[in-house]
Amino acid sequence: MRKLFGMLFTLVLCASTVSCMNKTVPTTTSEDIPNPPGWTEQDSPNVSGGLNAIWGSSSSDVFTVGNAGAIIHYDGREWKSMASGTSSPLYGVWGSSPSDVFAVGQSGTIVHYNGKEWSQMQSNTTGYFSSVWGSSPTDVYAVFGGSLIQHYDGKTWSNLAISLPGNQSVYLSNIWGTSSSDIFTVGSGGTILHYNGNAWSSMNSGTVYQLLGLGGTSSSDVFAVGSGGTILHYDGKAWSSADSGTTDLQKGIWGSSPSDIFVVGFYSATGSADIILHYDGQAWSQMTTDTEMYTLFNGVWGDSPSDVFAVGGTQGGARSIILHYAGE
Repeated sequence: MRKLFGMLFTLVLCASTVSCMNKTVPTTTSEDIPNPPGWTEQDSPNVSGGLNAIWGSSSSDVFTVGNAGAIIHYDGREWKSMASGTSSPLYGVWGSSPSDVFAVGQSGTIVHYNGKEWSQMQSNTTGYFSSVWGSSPTDVYAVFGGSLIQHYDGKTWSNLAISLPGNQSVYLSNIWGTSSSDIFTVGSGGTILHYNGNAWSSMNSGTVYQLLGLGGTSSSDVFAVGSGGTILHYDGKAWSSADSGTTDLQKGIWGSSPSDIFVVGFYSATGSADIILHYDGQAWSQMTTDTEMYTLFNGVWGDSPSDVFAVGGTQGGARSIILHYAGE
């Protein structure tokens, strides 16, 4: 009887624990499930009007911003909405660390995240901020129309005076750089400006198309993209045009190396679907996605060649979309 009781006790003990006889029962979490190859849509809170930009400090710390002050954060497992403290549309996001993130948008809106919460900053303007980038927490730039650039020195935002040939006024759409003395900004009419640490100067882009996206991997590997399928490349000496293979509007760009560049954009009157292009160091090619027809992509960012995100929305703005690329 005692022997039988002992056997029963052992069975109950094994069933109520995660190990028995030195054999651990494996457990599975969402992090153990690999992402499927190629581009796939991720579950996320819907933002009416779509998502406009994306940036992250790592694969488990990604921010995307959109209409009505929407900010969504990815922790490596799921996307969650954050309270931004504003209802203004947001068009740009960048940070120097997980606890130092800036988002900019309409009506002079600038909000800052300190790792715990978002708070509004004083910009002293009601302009339309379209992009933000910085080289450090005390060297941050935001651009918008009217040829205006604002700079943050860690304490306050202030206007920077820039002059263009013929005192022309342009719409500045994006800003990006490699250091505090190597910054580019692009805009309407093929405008490209460069800052060398002392002054802003105009560069010859060789195009009159509107430029909307900007990014690169080094000071001698910079790309600018825009309307008409425009893709420009800067090799540290001059800008040259690349054959994108499309006439669609290109909006966002990100790359991990000179042979791994992603570009996203809009459909055009040709009736094409969503646009995601990839450059392998030799040529541009169009990638396949599983999204519905007429998806408008605005931004792209990645942590590695096999961990890339693209954000946007459907035509008309009824649904926001976040895609993830896990390699082929």
